[in-house]
Amino acid sequence: MITNAFKFAYEAHKNDKRASGEPFISHPYDVALILAKEIPLDSVSIAAALLHDVVEDTKFTLKDIKAEFGDEVAEIVNGATKIEGMFENYEMKQVESYKKMLLSMTSDIRVILIKFADRLHNLRTLEFLSTAKQLRLAQETLEIYAPLAHRFGLSSVKTELEDLSFKYLDRKVYDEVAKKLKEKKREREKFIKKFIEPIRERLVEEGYKFEIYGRAKHLYSIYKKLVSRNKSFDELYDLFAVRIILDTKNKNDCFSVYGICSEIYLPVPERFKDYVSLPKQNNYQSIHTTLVSKEGKMVEVQIRTKEMHEIAEKGIAAHWKYKENTNFHDANLDNWMKWIRDSLESSSKDETSSQVLESFKLNLYQDEIYCFTPKGELKILPSGATAVDFAFEIHTEIGLKCIGAKVNGKIVNLETPLNSGDQIEILTSKTQTPKLDWEKFVVTHKAKSDIRKYFNTEKRKTISHGKELWEKKAKKHKIHLSDEGLSRIVHRLKYKDTGHFFYSISQNESKLNEIIEILTDKNKLQSFEHRSSAAEEPDVLNNENLNFDKFVTDARTNTNGISLGNGSEQNINGIQYDFAKCCNPIPGDDVIGFISHEKGIRIHRKNCKNILNLFLKEPERIIQINWNETELSEFTGGIKIIGEDRPGILNEITKTISKNFNSNIKSVDIKTKSSMFEGTLILSIQNLKQLNQIIEKINNQEGVFSVTRYEQ
Repeated sequence: MITNAFKFAYEAHKNDKRASGEPFISHPYDVALILAKEIPLDSVSIAAALLHDVVEDTKFTLKDIKAEFGDEVAEIVNGATKIEGMFENYEMKQVESYKKMLLSMTSDIRVILIKFADRLHNLRTLEFLSTAKQLRLAQETLEIYAPLAHRFGLSSVKTELEDLSFKYLDRKVYDEVAKKLKEKKREREKFIKKFIEPIRERLVEEGYKFEIYGRAKHLYSIYKKLVSRNKSFDELYDLFAVRIILDTKNKNDCFSVYGICSEIYLPVPERFKDYVSLPKQNNYQSIHTTLVSKEGKMVEVQIRTKEMHEIAEKGIAAHWKYKENTNFHDANLDNWMKWIRDSLESSSKDETSSQVLESFKLNLYQDEIYCFTPKGELKILPSGATAVDFAFEIHTEIGLKCIGAKVNGKIVNLETPLNSGDQIEILTSKTQTPKLDWEKFVVTHKAKSDIRKYFNTEKRKTISHGKELWEKKAKKHKIHLSDEGLSRIVHRLKYKDTGHFFYSISQNESKLNEIIEILTDKNKLQSFEHRSSAAEEPDVLNNENLNFDKFVTDARTNTNGISLGNGSEQNINGIQYDFAKCCNPIPGDDVIGFISHEKGIRIHRKNCKNILNLFLKEPERIIQINWNETELSEFTGGIKIIGEDRPGILNEITKTISKNFNSNIKSVDIKTKSSMFEGTLILSIQNLKQLNQIIEKINNQEGVFSVTRYEQ
């Protein structure tokens, strides 16, 4: 099969040349050689590698491949052809086509393995391309291919891809790191030889068959350490690692050897990692420990069996060797493929391609942590994952309804990062809905996607409700407008489009009544049409009061913003202001002002949903506002508390507030359901700092699951 594939590819490409001037056949030949010698794979994969460019670059079709080599080879060639150039522009406009390509990539594992070999050979011969192409290929390799190779367990491929990319992206730094590593080579080799000698002697004594050696870490990983730790090359002690590879089938021998190493050198307890009992998602198994040498240097030591080592270096490809047949099924791999499909298929249609790609890259890059449900079920999550990520990992509905979490029996904030070994119990409430700020701290693609999907659905529901209100009112008042006519009116009312119009009237029905009044009163309609066609400024700017007009002009042109007066003066330059009840801003909040001639200036928090609507509709009425630092007045702030419904808990909470903060409680609203309560407390507050202190203090009380600022 391989011979026939070579002859076919040779004939197909005989008139083509590479950028280096070599015959084109040298590329598929070298790719096939990588698959045969370095990875290595089966004859079907090697034949497909020889043919992987035929369909795209020559007159031969997939039908020809199928007729000559059968369905299996043809399918792999088809998959490789489909993903050719998939990252040519990874800010694609059509996210659906991007998803389809990634899904086709996952249909047969050998497709992506051929792609890795193809990319590896392209990088090895990158010097023949233009600088622009070198940079593009190196960047996408570092961002996509190297992390993907890591996920597939191809350590040696990933390492070379990273180093070659690094070489072309920053040649000066690459050469510096390589030079320094070379300068220290003799010193390093002498140190490692001295370090491993007592371990070698002891293992021989104990009768182990093994291989032990030291190796320098690859250039790109050293560079990352230099950047992340902000240290010089000479300050890095972990530039090398020692590997002990045991010729045994008994994985418990790894732990025995760890015990021997710990007797010879002092281990660093927090640097011990057991990937033998809990393999990584890419099936990587090894014991990692850090030992302190007699000179006080820290040395990373990896202990693994021969089979573990082959899987660590060659990943998925190594499984071919250890399976009885080539109908390869591996639970870890199947789970990973399921994850990649789920993460793509669960993407909301409102997500942009860059959002999908960012989540995808994030999940590829991150290390893993191992957490457990209360029943002991293992969940593998990216490092930095929170209780909300864990909740969505269990089920979307649990994520949407989560109100708090117990980690190892202790109640924690939802945004608290989890650690390996944590046991997490998610607390839910039927009345709970996701919060907008969740998306800022969750890290898994599933959590981000489900949260976005929820808010987009809610937005569509609000728009739909607004449309219904409009249609009912219009019908009642016998107003007949075509879509085009409504669109024209909407634009004249300063709305971005009909969607924004429907959203606005759903939020505030009184706006709808005003518009109906204009459309049903001939005089008002004529006046409205005249003003719109003359493209005049809104009423607020045509007011006869020159002082007000001047103030508005000054306020809009003042880049530093307008400073609020002190508590006794509820005016700015003679113009009255008040604080919006919808968001209750307090000193310390980012605030913004909305100008209204009838009511003066209404101060909102910048993240208030109402100000967003006003900003979309009438941006010229928005002005920047700053707090006066001498402000001593009291303000209104609210907190929402969810906790365990037990006798005396409300009394404990109110005592905490009055005793520690001398804050007046204006109102309390409590609802109980089963063994939980949900309450809202409206307080007199001095500033944001005080409110946050109250929230933190109550959060630490026994029986309280969550405390958040109350949003109306």
